Amino acid sequence: MNLESIRREYKKQGLSKNELNPSPTTQLSHWLTKAGELSLIDATAMNLATVDSSGQPSQRIVLLKDLSDKGLIFYTNLQSRKAQDIKNNHKVSVNFAWLPLERQVKIQGVATRLSVAENIAYFSTRPKNSQLAAWASNQSHPISSRKLLNHAFEQMKEKFKQGEIPVPDFWGGYLIKPTRFEFWQGGGSRLHDSFSYSTSGDIQTGNQRWTIQRLAP
Repeated sequence: MNLESIRREYKKQGLSKNELNPSPTTQLSHWLTKAGELSLIDATAMNLATVDSSGQPSQRIVLLKDLSDKGLIFYTNLQSRKAQDIKNNHKVSVNFAWLPLERQVKIQGVATRLSVAENIAYFSTRPKNSQLAAWASNQSHPISSRKLLNHAFEQMKEKFKQGEIPVPDFWGGYLIKPTRFEFWQGGGSRLHDSFSYSTSGDIQTGNQRWTIQRLAP
């Protein structure tokens, strides 16, 4: 396979500063809505990057579960590698890539744990099998076989066959409070359109003022 020969032109559309909403969260919501309207597969999927205590970056796909002016929310096993990374370094980055639209969004921010009440509220909306899977999987840790994982799932199914399934104490959500956004739209001749939103406000209070700048592609 000749990787050097694989290329294409980006011809969907351009992007100008006056098309952007002053709020990066609103702009992200617009692009998410567009991706959803076109039924793009996993439009809410975002690539989450964390850094461990040795400085080694790691990435994985997680699903965005809420978006507001407060930030972006996702859920995970709190004993997973990503959770341990965040415990040591709260700074994270996520990337949305909607390739059919020739669009990307990169977001940098700080991740903080959600409250127990918030975790319970979301966990109760999950399908039962997803709730059971949260109990059955010791995420990111070695496992000897798929058979063992299936067995653990069946055990949890039997254990919680009556009544509601409680939230595991090792499972929960994170709120990413953004400090920077970059919106990217593919352009012809590799002259892409890219804009950053940077803030000079206080991310803890949410009192942020965003400055938009065009970036060279």
